[in-house]
Parts: sequence; structure tokens; C-alpha cells
Amino acid sequence: MFSRLTHLQAVAVCALPVVALLATVAFAPLPFVVAQPGMTANVLGANKGEPVITISGVETRTTNGQLRMTTIVATGPNASVKLSDVIDGWFRTDQVVVPREAVYPSGEGAKQIEQHNAEQMKQSQDDATAAALKYLGDNPDKVKVTLKLADVGGPSAGLLFTLGIIDKLDGDGSGGDLTGGRTIAGTGTIDADGKVGAVGGLALKTQAARRDGATVFLVPKTECSDAKAALPTGLRLVPVTTLKSAVSALTALEKAKGSVPSC
Repeated sequence: MFSRLTHLQAVAVCALPVVALLATVAFAPLPFVVAQPGMTANVLGANKGEPVITISGVETRTTNGQLRMTTIVATGPNASVKLSDVIDGWFRTDQVVVPREAVYPSGEGAKQIEQHNAEQMKQSQDDATAAALKYLGDNPDKVKVTLKLADVGGPSAGLLFTLGIIDKLDGDGSGGDLTGGRTIAGTGTIDADGKVGAVGGLALKTQAARRDGATVFLVPKTECSDAKAALPTGLRLVPVTTLKSAVSALTALEKAKGSVPSC
């Protein structure tokens, strides 16, 4: 026969499972990824001691200014993300917390993901070369372009690779630099026909760009609203949809002539 519990005893007994559950949640790994601004690299220069863009078979020009591709850094697919990490990330402007499956495909291990990102980077480099040479009207059989960017995967540097090739070969088309001597940053995929695609992570990439000295950021037009979230002071957003629109915007900015689009 059970004795009747007092009100306080009853509350205490009921609270025990709740406390145990909260303790478990607080220390258990959660299915989230924490991302933050990553490195940027000037595609017109060197990265880890090696030129990012090497061109042979045709004369190239010496460039001034910078074209910086941007990245984000995320906790790995097997990283242990705790409740405290998630709460901390939600209240910080330099971090973003997203579901793991939004970053890493379900069922794929770390090696598979790394291989997938490497394949995307290689395709991005091939498309960047094709788009740049097509834009300039150069014969791809006579021009060899080699792109190297250590420890970076994915397709999001495509637009900046393409602009870098154009700047090294032709500049603004009339003897000047495509950058106008500025530090230009940006992101966006590119296909062989010069179409710019969305990439994600804009609120973090703009922070990385401004941290590393950029004053102008090229953004896929469809992601303007994301780029404006937590936009650092002193960074100008220039939306683009195609390679042609990106070159036109940079040329207008450099020569202070024509219209420069804004988000």
C-alpha cells in the first residue's frame, strides 16, 4: 500500500525526469552545424605560396587591386554540437546555426563530402575558364589556365575565378584594372555560359570580406536580402546575374561612368 505524497514531494518526483531530460539535452550532440566567416583569398595573387591563377599560351598583364573569393567555416559532419553551442550561435551575428542536413547530405561521411566538394571545385574552375575565354573571344586551344586554391571546396568561387582570368588577360578592356585598384570581394557560382548562381552563407561571407579589406561585394542578385543581413559598415553590395553584368558593374565603378546596380 502506497502512502500519499505531500504536494512538495509530488513536485520533486515529477521534476526529476525533467531535470534528467534537460541535463541529457544540454550535453548530448545535436543535429546542427555552427558556421562562421572563413578565409578569403585574392585570386589575382597567391594562396599558400602558389599563384591562384596561372595562364600560359598568351601574354598576361600585371594587375593592381584584389579580387577576393570568400568562404565560411562550419563544424564538421561528425562534430559534436551541444545545446550551449546552439544557444550561443543564435545570439551572435558572426555565427549561424543551421540543421546539419542543410549543409551535409544525409548518409554521407566526411570523406564522401570532401570528395564531393573537391569535384564541385574542379567543375567550377573548368566552367570559370570556359566562361572567361568565351567572354573574351579567346581560342581555348591556345590559352591554358591553371587554377589552384588549397583547402577550399565547392563551387562558390566560380565568379571570382572568372573575373580574375579576365583581369589578367584584358583588364577593363582599355588598359585599366577591372578592380580599379580596389579590394573587391564576392561570391557566386558560374556556368560555362557566364550565368551566376546562388551559393548561400552571405551574411557570413560579407563579414569575412570586410574583415579582409574589401569595400565592394559582388552578390548573386537573388541573394541580396541575405547579404544585407548583418552587412558590415563600409561594404557596398553590387548584385549580378551574369558575368557580363559583373564586368559592366565593375567597369562602371572603376570609371565612375554608367549605372552601378545596388541591392
